[in-house]
Amino acid sequence: MRDVTKRFGASHALRGVSLTVQPGEVHALIGENGAGKSTLMKILSGVHAADSGYMRIEGASFEPLNPLHARRSGIAMIYQELNLAADLSVEENMLLGREPSRWGWIDRRARRHAARQALAQLQHENLPLDAPVSRLTIAQQQIVEIARALVDRPKVLIMDEPTSSLTRIDTENLFRVIVNLSRQGVSVVYISHFLEECREICQRYTVLRDGLTVDEGDMGAVSLSRIIHHMVGREMEDIYPRRPRRRGEVLLSVRRLRGVSKPRDVSLDLHSGEILGIAGLVGAGRTETARVCFGLDAQQGGVVEVGGVAARRASASARLAQGMGLLSEDRKEEGLMLNRSLADNLTLTRFRGLGRAGWILPGRQRAAAARWLKRLDVRCTGPDQPCGSLSGGNQQKVAIGRLLHHEARIFLLDEPTRGIDVGSKAQIYHLMCDLAEQGKAVLFISSYLPELLGVCDTIAVMSRGRLVETRPARDWTEHDIIRAAIGQSEGETT
Repeated sequence: MRDVTKRFGASHALRGVSLTVQPGEVHALIGENGAGKSTLMKILSGVHAADSGYMRIEGASFEPLNPLHARRSGIAMIYQELNLAADLSVEENMLLGREPSRWGWIDRRARRHAARQALAQLQHENLPLDAPVSRLTIAQQQIVEIARALVDRPKVLIMDEPTSSLTRIDTENLFRVIVNLSRQGVSVVYISHFLEECREICQRYTVLRDGLTVDEGDMGAVSLSRIIHHMVGREMEDIYPRRPRRRGEVLLSVRRLRGVSKPRDVSLDLHSGEILGIAGLVGAGRTETARVCFGLDAQQGGVVEVGGVAARRASASARLAQGMGLLSEDRKEEGLMLNRSLADNLTLTRFRGLGRAGWILPGRQRAAAARWLKRLDVRCTGPDQPCGSLSGGNQQKVAIGRLLHHEARIFLLDEPTRGIDVGSKAQIYHLMCDLAEQGKAVLFISSYLPELLGVCDTIAVMSRGRLVETRPARDWTEHDIIRAAIGQSEGETT
């Protein structure tokens, strides 16, 4: 790809980007949210047409007419935001649009065989092929998305944040697949904010910033600090802030909490001035615990006490009134109204001070939203911009901004840094520390162990629906957390 440019109205997304990927190479495409990575790949995969510049594949000029044309030309893309038909089965999603046929009829046996082969490559051959995708967890849906791309046996495979919803075990399985594909001559463009992953799996890299190519080279010959410097245009000495703070009273107390299927048994205390991390494998019940505490899922047993007030069951509106806020792990489906403005999304749960006599004054609403957009450094044209037009990382900032506008005392943050670049992650880490210093309580669910160890005061580990162990963060190691998450006893060996 050479000198590729792309405008969206007044926004200049790409300003002359160049990218070269060799056959069988795993190439890291790195940059902050809004740097132009996804736009560049959408041009390669036929979603957008470039305004200028040119592309060549295997020496031949390439101008995809649409995504189907690109796919038939050997370009497969796995998007950061899942693109699955929720009511169709796993098998139907994987072969949608390229179903094998015989005499004009879908060859169901061949379709099932192709689906099983693709899932077997990811070590997930037992995933139920007939189950509707809507019944799967986010991590399982991510597996289906990746397997769907493998069905086509692509020449160039684009992976946009493929591990953002995966456990470390699934990530290692995916890396083995990538290595096998590269040995077969498949070129992989790997987009990830996990720079450690890029170093582990990629041979070369290209860094984008503000729609420009700012650095490229061999991954093994560059330091991560240099990559970060080129990404954000400044030095970043301290990604994980460590500032002294005082733990106060218990704001959230949970005893023997049970949901419909999960959690099975969770007891914890969350104090003011504390960041409590919850670790565990996908399916351990972390998300379900937060949802039951917030009143979104049914509570079958146990007690949730907020600010000293005990209740066996409460609605989400009651929790909001008590000063609790939840950031969903699925911002696209649950966390945001993508077709509404940023102002609507930011102020949705609290209109106090935005009008009078029961009416919202748009000027006040926009002014309030503009303050949060500035504080959170959201890259946008203004409060009236539709939320769905922002990059994933900026959408996440808006979702967090709504909790800040709501003036919550207890923050339940479910994977708040998923799909966010290193600069934005550092902003969120500092924001979480600011909240704790102000006496707020933060429950931080994450699958990324370095950030739990780097940010949290206390870490609890869940396994099979139960909270099995809680310790100060300084007393944990990544090995200890994984051991507890898989249910292995201290000193036990595999």
